[in-house]
Amino acid sequence: MSRRLPLGEGEAARTACARSVLRAGVEEKTGEALSAAVLAEQAGWAADLVSGMAAALLAEHWNSADVDTLAAGEDEVGRPLPSSAWMALRRLGWTVSPPEGIRVNDRIVRMAQEQAGRTLRSAKWRADLTAGVLATWPATPARRTPTEWDAVREAVPDGWSVPSSVISSRTRQITAFAKKHGQMSADVFEMEAEPRIARMLLLSACDGQQATIERADEPGRALLRMQLPTCPDPRSYADWRWVACPIKLPPTIPTSAVLHLPTLRLHQDTVRADLAYTHAVPKARRSGHAVALGVDWGLNTLLSAGAARLNDDGTITALGSGGMFRANGILAKQHRLRRLSEHLHAKADHYQRLINGAEHHLLTGRHAILTDEIRHVSSRRSSLNDALAWSAARWSVDHAITAGASVIYVEDLRSIEARGMGRTMNTRLSQQVRGQIVDRMRHLAAEAGIAVVTVPARNTSKHCPQCLDVLRHHKAPDRLTTPGWKWALCHSCGWQGDRDQGAWRRIAARGLTHQAKTITDRTSGVMMIRTVIDKLEAGAIVTPTAPKTRREDRSKTGPTRPRSTRPAPRRRRAPSSARPMGPAGQRPEGHAHTDRTRLPRAAHRHQGVTTISTPATSRHRPGGAILGAGFHHHAHATPPRWEIPGQTLRLTWDTQADQRRCGTPVRAQAE
Repeated sequence: MSRRLPLGEGEAARTACARSVLRAGVEEKTGEALSAAVLAEQAGWAADLVSGMAAALLAEHWNSADVDTLAAGEDEVGRPLPSSAWMALRRLGWTVSPPEGIRVNDRIVRMAQEQAGRTLRSAKWRADLTAGVLATWPATPARRTPTEWDAVREAVPDGWSVPSSVISSRTRQITAFAKKHGQMSADVFEMEAEPRIARMLLLSACDGQQATIERADEPGRALLRMQLPTCPDPRSYADWRWVACPIKLPPTIPTSAVLHLPTLRLHQDTVRADLAYTHAVPKARRSGHAVALGVDWGLNTLLSAGAARLNDDGTITALGSGGMFRANGILAKQHRLRRLSEHLHAKADHYQRLINGAEHHLLTGRHAILTDEIRHVSSRRSSLNDALAWSAARWSVDHAITAGASVIYVEDLRSIEARGMGRTMNTRLSQQVRGQIVDRMRHLAAEAGIAVVTVPARNTSKHCPQCLDVLRHHKAPDRLTTPGWKWALCHSCGWQGDRDQGAWRRIAARGLTHQAKTITDRTSGVMMIRTVIDKLEAGAIVTPTAPKTRREDRSKTGPTRPRSTRPAPRRRRAPSSARPMGPAGQRPEGHAHTDRTRLPRAAHRHQGVTTISTPATSRHRPGGAILGAGFHHHAHATPPRWEIPGQTLRLTWDTQADQRRCGTPVRAQAE
């Protein structure tokens, strides 16, 4: 099977990963069928051998000198090091041997060297960051001056692109080390011990003598062949046998994709395979965009997005009123789990101080239970963040596909520092998963050939999108005399709207006018616009569109349609006057029914009637769906009203399938 992917004009190769499970295997020599538990046991024996050798190799070279030598990219005679980590370590002479009496082939040693080499290479960035912070240590670590910030960014590699929160976190780590030991650390290797090696098999470092993968004759299936030990301590090559494992490919892998050797991970009694594959996708462009999607981050509204068009005459117009992705409930659950995790950590630390190294202390059992609970809470937080990131990224990319946009401009908030908004709001801003959302947005957008570009966030919510004048922010549209931050009003041109709705217009307009200044990072391939040019910013205004008038003939052509003589309609067409709740009298204002003593759960989340709900199915019927509760009753995505004559597009998506398959394409229905 060829590993080269043929590419056509305007196409690019994209490597992605999909998860699968090895549910059974067959020993090729004897024909014996292996269950999932037996397969996990044998793979675990091989993973223990690999992780043991990788941990020994990592502990031997966990120092600044060896990490700098590996990161330099050259050996002793000046030859460039190979890109594969295991080949680079062998070129440098960093070898490792299995335990005495254990017999493994050279490919098992390769996997150990590959895993250790990747870990050592990843430590280079943290080492340079720590060295830069130590070299420019501020007089007051808790608050740097502007001059000290400039100095530390100059000392850190690519420091002007490093988020301020990363530098602050590293400063707090050094401060805690100095407080505990009474002296400053020399480098990151003194503050951090060597990382723990995971139990996994990197089959990508092997060749056909250890593992092979081919597509089966049946569509959607593949066959993985690999050598596994028959005992935990193989003494000879006879203790290694070839095992064939059929794999059911996920539907996200195209039939024309080229499969690569997977990474096997042990989880309880199953073996999970991370299947890497390469397929052709449309090539994303840096410039030449006519329709763009602007994405803004908010405080209570996680995402606000909308499309804008760059016309031939150079003017920019907004396509519709945009939409919002609100996840207040999910973020509230995330913060509850964070507070629980902090409480458990504090209690575990207290137990640890009381135990004080004693072997048979009475609190040892409780400390072990707390450790397991901390691990469980951390897993819940990770799963919740992952599901939220995939849903938000899928929603943004689907908006871009529906609007026909070829680029997504995202507000760059890497340098944001959550200060001055109170302890609760500062913590919430710091815990948001913006980085995960943008990474998954790039992943999903690459399938459609859509570029994702970050733009500077300067004055996106401060200036008017139509005249660039300074906006005045108020509490609400009906409370223009009360200062606030939610509702924006321009006293120059008269534009008013939600603060976040104006921000995405500014972001899309800024991206379209600065698209010629888009650069691509050579190492990561990330597209970005670094600076704002005043001359181009002057043209980044959104031209208001004239309201459409109805021109159809409404002349009477027949008799008037008879209407019912009922004194009151079945459903009121306008809210009645606001009155206190009671058993008698007029129907109260709003959408609450008079026969309910309390509002449904979804009614307390500050949501409007334009929010969409989860489609009603036999498997999942949320209690608050009548008022728009969606993803786990907490996330609400507002569909955009695109300007299509005679039609209104309504966007729906299946949130359950979104979590299972990491994103489901939006289905646009014309009404």
